[in-house]
Amino acid sequence: MEDPETPARGEKAPRIEPYSWYALGVLVIVYILNFIDRQLLTILAVDLKRDLGISDSEFGFLYGTAFGVFYALFGIPLGKLADRWTRTRLLAIGLAVWSAMTALSGLSRNFTQLGLARIGVGVGEASAGPSAYSLLSDYFPPRRRATAIAIYSAGIYLGGGVSLFIGSSIANAWNSGFAPGAHPFGLAGWQVAFLAVGLPGLLLAGWVNSLREPARGRYDPPAHRRAPPEGSPFKAFLADLGTIVPPFTLIAAARRGGGALTANIAAAAIIAALAAGITALLGDPVQWIALGVGSYAIFSWAASLRVQDPAAFAAIWKSPSVLGVTIGYGLISFVSYANSAFGPLYAIRTFHASTDEVAIMVGGLAAAGGAAGVIAGGAMADRLSRGHDNARRVLVVIGGLAAGLLPYAVMLTTDSKAVFYAMVFPTWFLLSAALGGASGTIVNIVPPQVRATATAAFLLGATMLGLALGPYAAGRLSTDFGSLKVGLVGVLAVVPIAFAALFIAWRALNRQHQGEG
Repeated sequence: MEDPETPARGEKAPRIEPYSWYALGVLVIVYILNFIDRQLLTILAVDLKRDLGISDSEFGFLYGTAFGVFYALFGIPLGKLADRWTRTRLLAIGLAVWSAMTALSGLSRNFTQLGLARIGVGVGEASAGPSAYSLLSDYFPPRRRATAIAIYSAGIYLGGGVSLFIGSSIANAWNSGFAPGAHPFGLAGWQVAFLAVGLPGLLLAGWVNSLREPARGRYDPPAHRRAPPEGSPFKAFLADLGTIVPPFTLIAAARRGGGALTANIAAAAIIAALAAGITALLGDPVQWIALGVGSYAIFSWAASLRVQDPAAFAAIWKSPSVLGVTIGYGLISFVSYANSAFGPLYAIRTFHASTDEVAIMVGGLAAAGGAAGVIAGGAMADRLSRGHDNARRVLVVIGGLAAGLLPYAVMLTTDSKAVFYAMVFPTWFLLSAALGGASGTIVNIVPPQVRATATAAFLLGATMLGLALGPYAAGRLSTDFGSLKVGLVGVLAVVPIAFAALFIAWRALNRQHQGEG
């Protein structure tokens, strides 16, 4: 296959405009705020768990499942909306929504209210990944896409690290500034921290809305370009919601015929039975109901996509490379999200460290390691692939996971606080390099007209497999065994499955590359 960036003799490769770097900078700031809002919960865990009276498993649900399931589900229709509508405007609206819901988290008085606010944050943030990945794929040519997306993805770690420092500083200053029981408006420090980081996002939304919308597929071969579907994008968005949000899924299935409706009902019954069985065995009904609803919604979406958009269905669900990278990285996220949720609390409990110390050492080192790792992983994937050998990109993902296991193991087995802190940077550097390679692979192996939808599916794997299950699994093991170490070690059970999925993706892409050669 012809490389669209290979210039004819005497021609130059496509030039990257300065505006593209400016837009990337704005998107990085958005993603930093995204993860400040998402990760703030962890450094406030001690006070929040005490005031709301919640267990480690319930905290894992709040951090992961309540946010992750709805983030994943709304990412699908919002990803398709990003393929049809102005992406900069969609991102600005999403930013305003999740910022407002973060601020509302600070007004929560019980577990239920905070859970509903976390759901709202998840719905708003679902617009970020698909919109930004699609935009960056048109701001930058293929030879620089993985690098650009890796720089953007550095916001995950910068935001996560900054959130620990900001959260602990605001909460401690507020709590120490007033006598016990004399806090203005009855707000505790952790509540004020949510308000303080949520409200600025409403102002940033206006800046995002001012970004220039690039032409879709501008760097892709003409044969790969396709005009957005005709008709109202919002009418299509509502139809997409109907294919994924119960009980409207039944109506959408009925419109496709009696066979589709029967299959949909059967899938709902099987998933409900599994959720009921797991609940009877393990308890925690809210966790399994939410996960069951998410699984059913994904089935309904996939069944609908197969009929309504065969090209997108084929690019996502029939591609062993896309599925392999999505599942493989999703299981890496299983481990990394568990560590994000409970790593700070582990340091506080195990080494009796203060929240300020943990914010600086764990937050700072994780942010530096994660940001450097994801950029290095993306750049290495671009260099190894030479623009078109995507199998080599997958090798970066496999290598990052394999190498990251050693410092992770040392971090959780040492009795030395200094050694624990020393292992934070390399652990996050190596595991984050896997994201740089994985995200760059996805955007380069799917056609531009379905890129945002494919990105939503990729992020769905990271959220449903990683965020909705990893923190809960670590928290549940911690609750059952009375040890966070058991929880954080136990999540490593998924690593062999991750390697197998990534190997399948590598083999499929390697065969494709050899066939094209």
